[in-house]
Amino acid sequence: MAAPPTILVFDSGLGGLTVLREIVGARPDAHYVYVADDAYFPYGHHSEEQIIARVVPLVGELIAAHAPDLVVIACNTASTLVMSHLRGAYSVPFVGTVPAIKPACASSRTKRVSVLGTRGTVKREYTRKLIDDFAQGCEVTLVGSAELAALAERALSGFYVSDNDIKGELAPCFVSDGDAARTDTVVLACTHYPLLLDRLVKLAPWPVDWIDPAPAIARRVSDLLGGPGNESDTAGAEMVFTSKRPHTLSHALMPFFGGRVPA
Repeated sequence: MAAPPTILVFDSGLGGLTVLREIVGARPDAHYVYVADDAYFPYGHHSEEQIIARVVPLVGELIAAHAPDLVVIACNTASTLVMSHLRGAYSVPFVGTVPAIKPACASSRTKRVSVLGTRGTVKREYTRKLIDDFAQGCEVTLVGSAELAALAERALSGFYVSDNDIKGELAPCFVSDGDAARTDTVVLACTHYPLLLDRLVKLAPWPVDWIDPAPAIARRVSDLLGGPGNESDTAGAEMVFTSKRPHTLSHALMPFFGGRVPA
């Protein structure tokens, strides 16, 4: 029996777990290594040059240590900066995460779309080009949140996060010139944000479609790896923090790993 493929999922923190969850559903046969670069979290506090200088060699070290068949960069900020550098440096296939502006604008009925991301992601030229290329006549509002990723990490770790704190980050997404011309679609342009999706839905001033790129990423990963094999007893899961701290979140993390307890 062939060994299960190894998929390495990399993020600045715990947000990439929302991507991991979808990939595990598509490829239950794989062995997973999830790496949270918490020693450098949040990436928004660092310059573009610092992030590139940090992530490119770090991913190289992880490839050498874990020999993955495929690497997923489950972080919008990193993906918009380092993908070309990674593909130029390493032969492993990479799948990135970019704001899902194209499908959001294609599906919007009111032609009012908001992109909710980190401040770094929404100001990046890459994001502006996606809008130029794929807005399809939509009015796109870019909303850079300073705190929502950190709030999502706190909530997942079991700490209290108030509704008012989330509302304050969410409010600029909702633009209205009357019922027929108000935001109807919000792109979640940070993988942390789906961790709070239930609360985002509850706290939104009116219903919208929330666009999460994770299902599309999972389909791409599965396509690149080929048809899935049978789920193997040897296909496990590992959790790595770059700060070297031990993780104590096994119960909270198990659903993201398909019920496995990450080592």
